[in-house]
Amino acid sequence: MTVADSTSARASTSASGSNPNAAQEIAFEVAGIGKTFPGNPPVVALDNIDLRVERGEFLVLLGPSGCGKSTLLEILSGLQEPTEGTATFNGSQIHGPSPELGVVFQDASLYPWRTIAHNVELGLELKGTPTTERRAIAADTLASVGLAGFERKYPHQLSGGMRQRAGIARALATRPEVLLMDEPFGAVDHLTRIQLQHELLSLWERDRKTVVFVTHDVGEAVFLADRIVVLSPRPGRVYRQIQVDAPRPRQRGDHQLLDLEAAIYGILHELGADRLGTDGLAGPASADASGDDRLAADRSEREVQNA
Repeated sequence: MTVADSTSARASTSASGSNPNAAQEIAFEVAGIGKTFPGNPPVVALDNIDLRVERGEFLVLLGPSGCGKSTLLEILSGLQEPTEGTATFNGSQIHGPSPELGVVFQDASLYPWRTIAHNVELGLELKGTPTTERRAIAADTLASVGLAGFERKYPHQLSGGMRQRAGIARALATRPEVLLMDEPFGAVDHLTRIQLQHELLSLWERDRKTVVFVTHDVGEAVFLADRIVVLSPRPGRVYRQIQVDAPRPRQRGDHQLLDLEAAIYGILHELGADRLGTDGLAGPASADASGDDRLAADRSEREVQNA
């Protein structure tokens, strides 16, 4: 099967615009977004981005390092202002951070002098939530990410994966409508990453929050997403949008997902993104891994899934 055939069979793709059959409720809409960072010379990170994110959708921004994925996410979160264009959330222009928008970064960024529970309570403290209420919310949220019993631990006493769970719990504690996630599993080992992906999907399937998730891992994008937006190398532009039609729950090693991965690598090859360096794109196994290595990786993933 050719790359073009695989894309047609496994996903609905377009150069721009969202899936015409998607629900009409819009969480985010960006129009003509550009971002230029001053300098000598200036760096154009994003150029003429048009994008809609449906309410309750799991959307993944995929592209090589430096293509502006994180910059676009920060514009959606209100942490950065675009140089040009507009970005709206629930129909209102974004002018800064909002308690309705929970943000999770690659580094959990926990305060080392605060216990895990007190880290999770931080957003609630800033909102003025009474102590008793915020402690109860923190305990419930930590339990939802598998950290019940670790409330009084400090960040240095937890593994990397557990710290990431705590970071997700902190974002969830304020009961946001949206989770904006910037490569949240990029700093953990491969097997922990697989486990965290499953846990994130369980949370999403329970609450159906809108999720915008940044990654340069093709396998991760295919496994998680309802829709994948492929950004071009800098300056970042929307190059292709792919509706992932594979049913949930998804099984790692499923031929439909593997075919879609191959199709996406073909799209990235069109962009020249696969020639940007070893950190540009990633998958469940390294890009030059042998077939035996890839099969071993898939077996490890299935073992974790079935554990």
